Amino acid sequence: MPAPKSALVVESRIFVLRGQKVILDSDLAELYGVPVKRLNEQIKRNRERFPQDFMFQLSAEEQQSLRSQNATSKRGGRRYLPYAFTEHGAIMAATVLNSERAVEMSVFVVRAFVRLREMLSTNQQLSGKIDELERRLDTHDASIQDLIEAIRELMEPPPASGRPIGFQLPAPKKES
Repeated sequence: MPAPKSALVVESRIFVLRGQKVILDSDLAELYGVPVKRLNEQIKRNRERFPQDFMFQLSAEEQQSLRSQNATSKRGGRRYLPYAFTEHGAIMAATVLNSERAVEMSVFVVRAFVRLREMLSTNQQLSGKIDELERRLDTHDASIQDLIEAIRELMEPPPASGRPIGFQLPAPKKES
């Protein structure tokens, strides 16, 4: 079943940073229909709900890397480094915002993270199967080569022996 359009929009905003799938505060605020400033105010007021595995602030290098990856950055012009929210942090943000749209969009956020997790799992399974095939081919290469050599040996004519095979008539005697 194809993902709904809203879920695809959310998926396009999720990326991997520090080994975790995250969404930036500016994207989350846009999805939840609130200004980034309001989102971050609510996060600061409820800081105890956002441990490091729910949310973290990007380093200057990470922010610069994001800017260089996106030719035109809509994340520019900020006075502070953006926050990145994991799946749990994005859901927690919806609860502290407590707006109808935030609750509605949090469903799409969860579905997007779940879909990406499933895709990653499928890719890992596929990668494992490819590795297994490569290992099998490595062991079969020598066997296939041996088989080809045996077939070539059978195709070669046998070496000529000094003695003829079969019934031979004596050579006629010459009359003189």
